[in-house]
Amino acid sequence: MKQIAFEMKLIEGNEAEYKKRHDEIWPELVALLKTTGISEYAIYLNEETGSLFGVMKVQDEMALEALPQQPIMQKWWTYMKDIMLTHSNDSPISIPLTKVFYLP
Repeated sequence: MKQIAFEMKLIEGNEAEYKKRHDEIWPELVALLKTTGISEYAIYLNEETGSLFGVMKVQDEMALEALPQQPIMQKWWTYMKDIMLTHSNDSPISIPLTKVFYLP
């Protein structure tokens, strides 16, 4: 299983709304993520900068690449686009992070 980490950015002032929307995450989105092989998915907020840091484990990176074509994923991105930086297709601007240290 591979661990993937990435950074995204909130629009200032939307920290509480971002947390609220994730506290109420849609069950069909959770099911899609799990059937795609995503586990141990966490998102952390740097409250000073508005940066979000996501970390997840994935079983199959090819399955992960298919997520953007899933209607529920597109619907979630549209729902989230008003509170975070996104691309023109509403997907969040996500910068891959490189692991530089690991303590097992």
